[in-house]
Amino acid sequence: MSEMVTSSSSQVVGVRFSNVGKIYNFDSGEIRDLLVGDAVIVETSQGWQIGFVTNLLDANKVEDSKNLKSITRKASPRDLIVRQTWQQKENEVVEYSRKKVGDLKLVGIKIIGAEYSFDGKRLLVFYNFDGEGGGEVKSLRNDLQKRYSSTKLDLRPLGPRDVAKLYCGLGACGKEKRCCCAFLSEFSSISIRMAKNQSISLTPIEITGMCGRLRCCLEYEDKNYSEALQGLPKKGKRIMTPSGEGRVVEIRALSEEVVIDLREAGKKIYTKEEIKNFPK
Repeated sequence: MSEMVTSSSSQVVGVRFSNVGKIYNFDSGEIRDLLVGDAVIVETSQGWQIGFVTNLLDANKVEDSKNLKSITRKASPRDLIVRQTWQQKENEVVEYSRKKVGDLKLVGIKIIGAEYSFDGKRLLVFYNFDGEGGGEVKSLRNDLQKRYSSTKLDLRPLGPRDVAKLYCGLGACGKEKRCCCAFLSEFSSISIRMAKNQSISLTPIEITGMCGRLRCCLEYEDKNYSEALQGLPKKGKRIMTPSGEGRVVEIRALSEEVVIDLREAGKKIYTKEEIKNFPK
């Protein structure tokens, strides 16, 4: 059974505007029967939008809940048809924008998508620039504003990870959908240290996603590896063992073991407990 708002007071409602977009909190206002999955009309910084309820929250557990904007109303079947109409027009905007990029010979500029607000008063055109700097889009902006003069137009640059999210497609690992368009609503900071902690090969094909950036999945187990590495010596470090001094050549973090090269005695495996009393 779907979750419902039944309290006599307003409640905080999580709303998402795209399939795996960021979730924004709103006050339920005067609406008392919201269900997860319901379409709602809300006013945002980008104008009036249709979003979908993702979760219902206890206002007492949400920071600054008293200053949230309220949901205006539930979306009607007619509202959803209007939304589909604007979405169809977005395809025309993309086609025209791409044509103008070619006509204006804007090298490196790629039109990624377009988005109308629910009331059609705002139009966002998303683009990516392949090269150094942000690209010169003033001429394109002027041309698009003339064609779509009834809207407040804005050209918004997207980074490689956002582009990969919008295009979706196969992941570098072979999964049917990339993580970014399957379930990730926000991007986390990914570092090469995460790959090193997990003893993953640092060759680009092993750690780079389809966006050309470090794979988001490097973060998934990073906390477990970071905790497991505590108390273990670093690779390349010379330490004392029950069999004498040796050099760490491999770290097996999850099993809390290290492989030590003891020269004449060869390589031996020691547990964290076996070497914990020796200098690291």
